[in-house]
Amino acid sequence: MTALVTGHKGFIGQNVYNFLKVMGKDPIGVDIRNAWSFLENFNKWDTITEVYHLGAISDTRETDLDKIYNYNIDFSRALFEACAINGITVKTASSASVYGNLVHEVNPLNYYSLSKLTMDYWIEEHMSHFPLIQSFRFFNVYGEGEEHKVRNGTASPVSSFIHQAKTNGVIKVFEGSEDFMRDFVCVRDVVSLMVNNGEPSGVYDLGTSHPISFQMVAELVSAKYGAKIKEVPFPKDLDGKYQIFTSAKKDFKHQFITVRDYLESIHE
Repeated sequence: MTALVTGHKGFIGQNVYNFLKVMGKDPIGVDIRNAWSFLENFNKWDTITEVYHLGAISDTRETDLDKIYNYNIDFSRALFEACAINGITVKTASSASVYGNLVHEVNPLNYYSLSKLTMDYWIEEHMSHFPLIQSFRFFNVYGEGEEHKVRNGTASPVSSFIHQAKTNGVIKVFEGSEDFMRDFVCVRDVVSLMVNNGEPSGVYDLGTSHPISFQMVAELVSAKYGAKIKEVPFPKDLDGKYQIFTSAKKDFKHQFITVRDYLESIHE
């Protein structure tokens, strides 16, 4: 018996895949680019006990609605229906972006977050069809495995600031970053809680519930690496589309790793 992981080459998916491998669950990885082909041809559902659906079109600036709908909604629904028919546990990635600039009230600001909210609603309506199905609204996840995201400019502020500090000794932050508060959650906690949480089916916030500012993250990284902090103008294309404050509901009793803890754990 084994687990199936979609998006296993991505940041969080790769961490989940490797964690399951260490646990001896012999995971099968599915690349989102081959998702439909896999689903149409796979015929060994009787060997699968768990599905971790982490593959998605995750670019918050993507405006091709058909593309997002195809992968984030149509494929997700088809995958989940296959799991329901075969009595398979499902754990899937949602996003804190569904809240927009509200706290604990949904207000999606882009097509990506709207697609995640759509599937959360679908899950809430179909929970009785599964032995267990859980959707996790990830907050600002950071940690090991973000190297490719650093290169393409989509990494978390934590990893981006570390990279900047180490490569040129200057950390760039948007003007007003002391007022941008986010709930930064370490990928180690995300993986641990996805795989082992003991909760029933449902949609859950996955964050620390203790937001800190981008400025504070920059200062913590600066202190570790001796880097300078430089303010840069806020991008005009993000006006009205940028979350100013995020904080998870306390859905899990868990001792979360802080950004300070994470930085102290890095030995170079």
